[in-house]
Amino acid sequence: MPASTALRRTLAVIAALPLLTLAACGYGSESEGDDNAKVAAGAEKIDGLDSVRIGYFGNITHATALVGNQKGFFQKALGGTEAKYATFNAGPSEIEALNSKSIDIGWIGPSPSINGYTKSDGKNLRIIGGSASGGVKLVVNPDKIKSLKDIKGKRIATPQLGNTQDVAFLNWIAEQGWKVDAQSGKGDVTVVRSDNKVTPDAYKSGSLDGAWVPEPTASKLVAEGGKVLLDESTLWPDKKFVITNIIVSQKFLKEHPKAVEAVLKASVDTNEWIKANPEEAKAAANKQLEKDTGKALPAEVLDPAWKSIEVTDDPLAATLDSQAEHAVKAGLLEEPDLQGIYDLTLLNKVLKAKGQPAVDDAGLGVK
Repeated sequence: MPASTALRRTLAVIAALPLLTLAACGYGSESEGDDNAKVAAGAEKIDGLDSVRIGYFGNITHATALVGNQKGFFQKALGGTEAKYATFNAGPSEIEALNSKSIDIGWIGPSPSINGYTKSDGKNLRIIGGSASGGVKLVVNPDKIKSLKDIKGKRIATPQLGNTQDVAFLNWIAEQGWKVDAQSGKGDVTVVRSDNKVTPDAYKSGSLDGAWVPEPTASKLVAEGGKVLLDESTLWPDKKFVITNIIVSQKFLKEHPKAVEAVLKASVDTNEWIKANPEEAKAAANKQLEKDTGKALPAEVLDPAWKSIEVTDDPLAATLDSQAEHAVKAGLLEEPDLQGIYDLTLLNKVLKAKGQPAVDDAGLGVK
């Protein structure tokens, strides 16, 4: 089926969500990293670029971008080209920023990547690497819900209609044999689309019985007395599934491959450093979160959230393909043509130089 017919009205709704304001580029919020991560005087510019604009969320699932910014990995790799950053609260606004050339490269979830790719007939982005796996949990009110079967008849939040966690929860509901209208969220379970920023307060007020959400929202709910009833990783082979990957504008990839390679090298170096220095990396991520959001996470939220995330260079392409299938089954997406959504050439070049094995695109790479 042609990609131009791939999306239903759900994606139009998502794409129409209001965008945040960034004085410099019109989207997101400007982010500043460590004061020492500045352009070195006299350093050579990569591809003649003054800057590379990198987008990500102020979220623990974007740990690579948080730490890479805070510790200066991206700036080091880019040399005389300045690493500039913008943070976003949701995938649609980041995709809009990529489409408008307000950012060049972004850390983003799988569903926005799929939506952005198919909506543009496969012309706006490529997934060029992985970043994180895991970090999604079903947290419930233990006074109302004792077991998974008790979810039926309850009010459970997801972050956004058609987002990655919404699709996962709808798919899980279907696997239980329950019926829910994907658009309205009404049925055997009431699916409440609630911004992650307000979900903890809604849960605390009693208007929600639980939520299927990413970190650190899941741990915030636990801090409010919630109980983790299900970790989504247990539903996937080897307990791994993509929660964050790296996308790039196709135009930028074609015109500035050296800059893209530099960012990918920084990403791989950052992940390597995170794995070797988990406590220091956790502190760095939280420091950057404080800069980006104005508030650091308390230890009772940060510690379990950090523990549930696994940084990875592998985009886990087969799991993205499965997530697209789940969206189709939920009625949120018509069968998409994802051929060409991946281009892992530069990532595998970086990995080879470090003596690491190549990663796979699950047959969805550029031909």
